[in-house]
Amino acid sequence: MGTAKVAETGGIKAIEDLLGSDARALLEHRCKGIPREAIHLPGPDFIDRVFTPTDRPVPVLRSLQQMFSHGRLAGTGYLSILPVDQGIEHSAGASFAKNIEYFDPENIVKLAIEGGCNAVASTLGVLGTVSRKYAHKIPFMLKLNHNEFLSYPNKYDQIMFARVKQAVDMGAVAVGATIYFGSPESTRQIVEVGTVFQQAHEAGLATVLWCYLRNPAFKTAEKDFHTSTDLSSQANHLGVTLEADIIKQKLPENNGGYLALSTKESPYGKIDKKVYEQLAADNPIDWTRYQVANCYMGRAGLINSGGASSGESDFKEAVRTAVVNKRAGGTGLISGRKAFQRPLAEGVRLLNAIQDVYLCKDVTIA
Repeated sequence: MGTAKVAETGGIKAIEDLLGSDARALLEHRCKGIPREAIHLPGPDFIDRVFTPTDRPVPVLRSLQQMFSHGRLAGTGYLSILPVDQGIEHSAGASFAKNIEYFDPENIVKLAIEGGCNAVASTLGVLGTVSRKYAHKIPFMLKLNHNEFLSYPNKYDQIMFARVKQAVDMGAVAVGATIYFGSPESTRQIVEVGTVFQQAHEAGLATVLWCYLRNPAFKTAEKDFHTSTDLSSQANHLGVTLEADIIKQKLPENNGGYLALSTKESPYGKIDKKVYEQLAADNPIDWTRYQVANCYMGRAGLINSGGASSGESDFKEAVRTAVVNKRAGGTGLISGRKAFQRPLAEGVRLLNAIQDVYLCKDVTIA
C-alpha cells in the first residue's frame, strides 16, 4: 500500500491495511484492569472540564486552548505536535543530513504548518529565528533544556539553554523540558524544571515535560527497561507532581522493571504485584493505559513520542503508536524524526496519517 493512503482516503480500512496482521489485536482489545470510565478522556471540552478547576492561571488555559484549537485536530481534544530539537540532542549532522533543508529553521516550521500540527516544539535558536513571521500562525513550544552531544566523552545531562522570558518574548504558548528520571542528575533537574514550570505558569504559558528514563542499570542482559511501563509510568507520576500540563513519554515496550532491578541484596523501589497481574496486563494498550493512569488518570494529557526513523516501516509504526495511544486514553503523538527525515510532502503525509487515527471514529477507546 502506498504511504499516502491513510492521508488520502482516511477511514478505518486504511488504518487496518497499515497495521496489517496487528490490526485485530490492536483495534478490538478491551482494557479490563483500568476501565475507560475511570479516565478523564480527551474531548472538545477537555480544557473546560479538566483544567478549569485547577490552580492554573487563566492565561495558561488560553495557551492550552490555543494548542488544542489549531491544526487538523482542532476541537477534538487531541494533539499532533512536531518536535525538532534533535540538532542538539543527536547533533545537526546526524539529524539533518538526510534532508539538508531542515538546517534552515523556517522549513521546520513550514513542515508543522503544512502537516496540520497543533504546535511546533523546538529550540530557542530555531523558533527565535522565525518568530516574527510564524508565532501568530502556529503555536510555538519552546524547549528550554537539552542534552548537548559534543562534550567528550558523551554525557547525558539536561542543561538549560533558554529562559521563560525568552519564550514569552517570542510569542510562544508553551515551554517544554526534559528530566532524565533515574539518573544521578535527576535530583538537580527536578528542582530546575519545577522552578521554570512555576515561572511559565505565572507568565501564562503551558508546560510540557519529556519524562524520560536514563540509567545504565535499567538496561539488563535480558531487556531494556527504559521503556518498561512500570518505571516510565512512575516517571509520569513525578512529572505531573511538578504540574506539567502535558506529559511526553515513550511508548512502553515491556513491563517488570522494578522486579528485574530489585534483589534481596539490593532492594529497588516499591511496587504492588497487582500492577502486573491486573492493572497493566501483557498488552501495549494496557501498558499505555497505566501510563495514562499515572498522569492523574488523564487529567494531564499523555502524548507518546514517535521514535526514530526506520525507513520503510515508518508509516506503520507511526499509525500503530497512534492507535495504541488513542485506545489507551492518551492525548496524541509528538513525532519528529519520522517526519522531517524525509521529503516535505512525504513528511506531511506521515503527520496526516497519525492525525487520521485521532479523526477516525472507528478507532475507539479500549
